[in-house]
Amino acid sequence: MKQKAWLGLVVTAFVLSAGIPLFAQEQARPDALRSYRIGRDLEARNRIAEANASYQEAIAICQQDLAANARNMDAYTIYCWSLVRLNRHQEAVNIGTRALAVRNDPRIVESMGEAYFYLDNYRDSLRNMESYTDTAPRGERVSTAYFFMAEIYRLTRRYNLAEFAYTAAVFYEPALPLWWYRLGTVREEIGDHSGAVDAYNRALRLRPDYPEASDGLRRARSRAQA
Repeated sequence: MKQKAWLGLVVTAFVLSAGIPLFAQEQARPDALRSYRIGRDLEARNRIAEANASYQEAIAICQQDLAANARNMDAYTIYCWSLVRLNRHQEAVNIGTRALAVRNDPRIVESMGEAYFYLDNYRDSLRNMESYTDTAPRGERVSTAYFFMAEIYRLTRRYNLAEFAYTAAVFYEPALPLWWYRLGTVREEIGDHSGAVDAYNRALRLRPDYPEASDGLRRARSRAQA
C-alpha cells in the first residue's frame, strides 16, 4: 500500500512538472472574453466574417455562463459588448436592462450608451454616458464615453458642450486622428480658429493623409489670420 501511495505521488509530480493538466475538462472551459478579444483583433484586420463568428461564439458562452449563474456580471458585460460589435443594438439594450436589474455595473451602463446612440436615441445614450463618467471617472471606457457624448452634442448643435467633451476624450485618448478632427470642427463652429488649427495639426501628425483635416487646417488658418 505504501508503495502504491509513493508511486501515485511520483506520477502526480511528473504530471505537474510536465505541464499536463490534472483536470483537462476544466482547463478547456470556454472563455467568452478570449473569444470577444479574438473578434476585435480580426475586426481590426478587416476580417469581418471571422470576427462576427468570434462574437457569436462569445455570446453563446455567455448564455451558458448565465444559465449556470444568472448574476454573472462579467457574462452580461461580454454579452453586451459582443451584441454592440454585431450591430444588434436593441438586443444589447435588452440584455443590459436585464443585467442592471441584477446590479448596477458601469460597464453595462456604457455599453447601453453606445447601443442607444446607434439606435438614434440620443437622450438615453447621453444619460448612460454621463452616468458612466460620473461613476467610473477612471474607467477603461471613459474616453469613449466622452467621445459619444461629444458626438451627440455636435449632432444636436450644442457646440460648446461638444468642444468640452471632445477635449476630454482626446485628453484620455490622444492617439485617434478622427477625434482631433472632430474637435477641430466644433472649435471652428464656436469661433475658436486658433484652437481649431491646433486640433487639425494634431490630427495630421497622427494621420498625414487625412484630406478633411488638411482642408480644415487651411480654412482655420485663413480665418485665424483674418
